[in-house]
Amino acid sequence: MCQADIENGLKTAFLDYNHTSSLLYRPQFIFNDYKAGRKMLVSIEEELKRCDEFFISVAFITQSGITPLLQTLKELEKRNVPGRIMTTDYLSFSEPEALKKLGELNNLELRIFNVDEHKVGFHTKGYIFREKEIYKIIIGSSNLTAAALTKNKEWNTKFVSTNKGEITSETLSEFNKMWESSKPLNQYISRYEVIYKERIALLNQEKTFNNKNEILKPKPLQEKIIINLQKLLEKGEDKALLISATGTGKTYASAFALKKQNLKRALFVVHREQIAKQAFNSYKKVFGSSKSFGLLTGNEKCYDSDFVFATMQTLSKPEIYFNFKPNAFDTIVIDEVHHAGAASYQVIMDYFKPQFWLGMTASPDRPDGFDIYKLFNHNIAYEIRLQKALEEDILCPFHYFGITDIQIGNEIIDDSIGLRNFNFLVCDHRVDYIIEKANYFGYSGESLKGLIFCSTKKEAKLLSEQFNLRGFKTKALTGEDSQEERELAIDRLVLDDGQDKLDYLLTVDIFNEGVDIPEINQVIMLRPTESPIVFVQQLGRGLRKCEGKEYVVILDFIGNYKNNFMIPMALSGDRSYSKDTIRRYVLEGSRTLPGNSTIHFDEISKKQILKAIDNMSTKKKLLVEKYINLKNKLGRIPSILDFYLYGDIDPLILLNYSQTYHQFLQSVEDEYTYQFTVRKISALTFVSSLLVNGKRPHELLILSNLMNYQRVDLTNVSKELVDEYDVYVTDKSMTSSVNLLFKKFINTQSEKKKYESVNFIESIDKSIYKIGNEFFDDLKDLAFREQMFNLIELGLIRYRDLYQGKTDLNGLVLYAKYSRKDVCRILNYDLDESSTLYGYKIKNSTCPIFVTYEKKDDITNSTKYEDRFVNDRVFSWMTRSSVSLSSKESLQLINWRENQLKIYLFVKKSDGEGTDFYYLGEVKPIDWHETTIKNDAGRVLPIMNFELELKDAVREDIYDYLIN
Repeated sequence: MCQADIENGLKTAFLDYNHTSSLLYRPQFIFNDYKAGRKMLVSIEEELKRCDEFFISVAFITQSGITPLLQTLKELEKRNVPGRIMTTDYLSFSEPEALKKLGELNNLELRIFNVDEHKVGFHTKGYIFREKEIYKIIIGSSNLTAAALTKNKEWNTKFVSTNKGEITSETLSEFNKMWESSKPLNQYISRYEVIYKERIALLNQEKTFNNKNEILKPKPLQEKIIINLQKLLEKGEDKALLISATGTGKTYASAFALKKQNLKRALFVVHREQIAKQAFNSYKKVFGSSKSFGLLTGNEKCYDSDFVFATMQTLSKPEIYFNFKPNAFDTIVIDEVHHAGAASYQVIMDYFKPQFWLGMTASPDRPDGFDIYKLFNHNIAYEIRLQKALEEDILCPFHYFGITDIQIGNEIIDDSIGLRNFNFLVCDHRVDYIIEKANYFGYSGESLKGLIFCSTKKEAKLLSEQFNLRGFKTKALTGEDSQEERELAIDRLVLDDGQDKLDYLLTVDIFNEGVDIPEINQVIMLRPTESPIVFVQQLGRGLRKCEGKEYVVILDFIGNYKNNFMIPMALSGDRSYSKDTIRRYVLEGSRTLPGNSTIHFDEISKKQILKAIDNMSTKKKLLVEKYINLKNKLGRIPSILDFYLYGDIDPLILLNYSQTYHQFLQSVEDEYTYQFTVRKISALTFVSSLLVNGKRPHELLILSNLMNYQRVDLTNVSKELVDEYDVYVTDKSMTSSVNLLFKKFINTQSEKKKYESVNFIESIDKSIYKIGNEFFDDLKDLAFREQMFNLIELGLIRYRDLYQGKTDLNGLVLYAKYSRKDVCRILNYDLDESSTLYGYKIKNSTCPIFVTYEKKDDITNSTKYEDRFVNDRVFSWMTRSSVSLSSKESLQLINWRENQLKIYLFVKKSDGEGTDFYYLGEVKPIDWHETTIKNDAGRVLPIMNFELELKDAVREDIYDYLIN
């Protein structure tokens, strides 16, 4: 960067929103808000990736604070980017293990400022990054701890200066002065470790004292479960299902709920003896000495206790369950109830007659098609999935690292390599690679307690042998091992030290569910992700909170597998199956993840997953699976509205696939026998394709009124839009809505033919309309009427949930996604104009601009416009070719203020994302010039280049996603 650029940049530093400023030099307020895609952690990561040198001075450094940065720091080490990190022994808070981990990196120097020696406190929180002659400095309140970087209320300011800037000079001078008077890590760490251990010992004494006096109480989420169960009991229901993600405390929730019922006897049924013992201990903590407790397993036989904890294998034997009368228990709880389709469970449920059955599971939707919901009368006491559990802070935070698996020759491990040559999976090179990564990313706690998921039993056994040869203590467990062997192995794993302690258990899938090992602090995945459900189950093995475990490290070794797109789907809980949404999660997931958890993919695995996303398609098999799951859940044929309210797939995907839900049902549901005329199907198709996305409520309300009252007064609809939907209504928008229902904007021959028989509306007076005769007749078919009402309600609910209260005066929501057709409708254009609105259009004093940021290579030269972000507030945009400075549309844009022209910018990353663009808000031209572009024939054509300033700086996560 030359001096002239720097001086020019300084002239454009931020003054106020009326002056254009360069992102490079504009100060920035940095805080934590995952809903807005903002985290201090991400700001630090981005600066680290770009810098040529960095300096950090913070009071506190913890293992949880540096672990999310380890992947980035390793990349800096490979590039030999130097860094200096300074901390202090103040309050003995920084963790020695974290300091030593940083000290292992060859490019870093660490020093500790001794407060006793200097007789002064140390509270600095500063991050300095040099890129060439530019310094970016973040100063505020965030230490290098997980909470400070991800979720605490922290205030930090980033400012930018050259190396000649006064504030930079003073900051560096103070850093260097303190650095010179600090002690190198290797000279002080031994002494500091002694001081730190003394502090921890005192804290543990206080904690032990406080724990003795602590009264066990239900958490807020468990309170909700208790209340919901109580309501079901009061209604006279005798069965209920609790759907709760792994690690969310459903066993404790059931114990608190049963305590509230004040019952005499209860039975708790599990499918593993280890789980029976864990439930036994949990209930004992809740009930204390008020009840007696006993185990009924292969090793223990207790029949007379108030609360009996039994394994299904033992209880299902006639010689065992005949020891109890059918009504011996007031309540029976079945854990991991998705197994209840098995004959042994059915024996138990047929014999016992309690007052209430409670089933608990994290994954009720089974691939074998068994209907768990029906078994419990479709009563769902509560449902909590992974994302909700993270929001509620009831799970242990995780740091997920997607790591590229090793290369064999020029190929990264994939299914075909594993099938061709199993030895690749267990070769020395791969084992050493896995161990290297496991050691580097580490774990939280005093000692390693790891779980490794393998693809096959053979792989688990051979890898265990290889790990043991390298000094680890591991054991492979498969379905062939007895329950006693499994329990003994788990007991050895959770030890902190000793001869018997295990470092890892290696398994295939026997630990996917039902095994509660809260101490697990590292999970390694060495198998392809075939199912989001299995992925979350295996991830969940490490998500239980445990004393001494602040977080869990998840290492996912990612090969070149076609189903890799399931990884971000599972992590995000996304149900839209939108390629764009999943891509954004791969690139920006840490920003939007609740709490301290983070997600990182290395560059190669990121490319593999993005490639898998490109190749993914919505197949009928997936839609049928989601349909069956919801049908089982509800106990009836679901409506399209049900998919929005209860399902795990966006209903718009079904409509896009089959045009109408009626046609989808005809293709998948034997019980659905309704037949609709072509006209009825056309009417459903019209609403499904044009209105149901809910991006404008006007037409939906008009249709709703027509269906309910056979006539509609637009004055009343306008009032309802204002009062109930917070809509800014204009005469143009009402006219546009009516014209759409009159099909005046349907001008293509194919659409004319498709909708020629549809007649929704007929005119009576200026603002009064009546229902079309054909539509009125069709509504006498109650099945058709119900489907039409459900579509209208779906559209209105989507509007309320996604857009209401967020729209600007134009009816658009910042950062929402719109197709050209959506924008034409909202801006009151003729809908057919969307087919020709490729780049931009000036009409009705508005100009929407649509930009595909990454252009295809095969487009014509005359449309290879160099559109780009200058920064997050300025966009450089090219008009269509053959537009000169004197052209009419150039003059309209240049004189936008006098013309009262409103210009809107819509951007999507690539054509692979579909038809929708992010709405980035209003823009105004601040600079322009005429330039040239060549067409395919080599002819030079004029073209205008405008610099457009956005009214609102682009939200950080969306900006980074679009430009990177």
